[in-house]
Formats: sequence, structure tokens, C-alpha cells
Amino acid sequence: MTTFRLNGREVSLKTPEDAPLLWAIRDEAGLTGAKFGCGIGSCGACTVHVNGQAVRACITPLGSVAGQAVTTIEGLDPKGEHPVQKAWIEAQAPQCGYCQSGQIMQAVALLNATPNPTDEQITAAMEGNLCRCMAYIRIRRAIKLAAKAGVKA
Repeated sequence: MTTFRLNGREVSLKTPEDAPLLWAIRDEAGLTGAKFGCGIGSCGACTVHVNGQAVRACITPLGSVAGQAVTTIEGLDPKGEHPVQKAWIEAQAPQCGYCQSGQIMQAVALLNATPNPTDEQITAAMEGNLCRCMAYIRIRRAIKLAAKAGVKA
């Protein structure tokens, strides 16, 4: 059993400690917002936060989050009212939507660390999150809208 805080509540999961965190939160905890994309940490579709830092859940062993705080897209705001989520809608960022939970989680981590990022900082922070629909211009616009709204950790 691995015990950690998942979206603010303590959970104990039976998934083997060497299994990817992604499988534990999707298959055992039933939270399907983080997506499987590549399985090697290169696409960002599985991005979640561990203690506020963006990590790739597909390559993070479950055992490494024991005693830690894990936040998924479902944990940002129960009603989807987080400033970044609202900015995403306002900017019409998603197209197919598959990568968007990972994009949003990466953007939240960026804005928590850098509340008013430059274009270069946005590019650097988001470059590991791939969007097959090429919605990068709208994603950048959403991040700038969220920065104006003021994101709080």
C-alpha cells in the first residue's frame, strides 16, 4: 500500500510501488483527467503536480509519492473554476482536448512559479507538452489571460 494525499484527501492504493503513478490514479483512484500519451514522459499529457511541481505521472513510480501531495486536473477546482481553467475556456484553447489537462497542469505550475511570464518563459515551460492540434497560440493566450487574473497556488 502506498499512502499519499490525492487532491487534498489521504488515499492508500494497492498498486505496486514501482508501477507508474498514472496507472494508480487512473485505474485504482478512478481519476481519468491525466491521459496516457507516450509512456516515456515526453508528451506531457499525464502531467500532475507533486507538492506543487509539475511531473510526468507516466514515469513517476507510485512509491516515490508516498507521504506527498498529488494534485490532478480534477483537484484544481471541484467546479472547474480555477483561473487557468477559466482562461482556457475564454481563449478557446482546446481543440480535440486530449492534451489539455496536462497543458493546464503545466501552466498552473508555471504561473505559480512565475506569475507574469514572458513569451520566452511560457515557451520554455510549456515546450515539453505536445499538442497534436497545434493549439499553441491559443494556449499561450490562455496563460496570459490567467496571469492577468492572478493565479494563486
